[in-house]
Amino acid sequence: MIALVNQPFKCVHCGKSFMKEKTCLAHVCERKRRAMQETEKRVQAGFMAFNRFYTLTQGSKKPKTYDEFCNSSYYNAFVKFGSFINNVNPLYPDKFIDYVIKSGVKLDHWCRDSLYESYLYEILKVEPVESAVQRSLQTMMEWADEHSAQFEHYFNYASLNKAVHDIRNGKISSWVILNSQAGKDMINKMSDEQLDMISPALDVKFWLQKFNQCPADVALVKEILEEIHIK
Repeated sequence: MIALVNQPFKCVHCGKSFMKEKTCLAHVCERKRRAMQETEKRVQAGFMAFNRFYTLTQGSKKPKTYDEFCNSSYYNAFVKFGSFINNVNPLYPDKFIDYVIKSGVKLDHWCRDSLYESYLYEILKVEPVESAVQRSLQTMMEWADEHSAQFEHYFNYASLNKAVHDIRNGKISSWVILNSQAGKDMINKMSDEQLDMISPALDVKFWLQKFNQCPADVALVKEILEEIHIK
């Protein structure tokens, strides 16, 4: 009868045993790999979404542990979503996570650009005016730094392709564009194709109605623009 060989070194993640410590240390199973990834941004973003999912769908009061996340069959799908969050850098990430969870869309489809765009164009219409203006000015300042220009000249000198990109991504708000002559002049220079591309974010009919309903906010925006010499 052959005696069993003692294997004193055991992987704490999967339970597999090894003869040598260095072999055990070099061993990488799926559970160990997940444990080693804990500090990665995409994993942390996925873990946050995982916890929020259980809070919203099951009323979980106690946060899930990282070990529970690692052992979940949804781990890879949530980490993929975490990568999407890091790459897209969504406007108001917490609200976006809540949006996809409540949308009823399958987890495997959370990384679709169309889903984020639906969320983005909804949130742009209801966000605080102060946040919209602040983000727009920050975008203008970043453009100015890149081009050694004055940020208040964004509407005059930024390329139309750059403006289309910024508007579509919610970086330049309709609050600023439609309440400044320079912003409206820029829009008038765009081609029909460019106008079609920005139309979901720059829904003129909606915004004109919004401005009529919020005269104090319009006055605030115009006051800010006047102070920084955007006419």
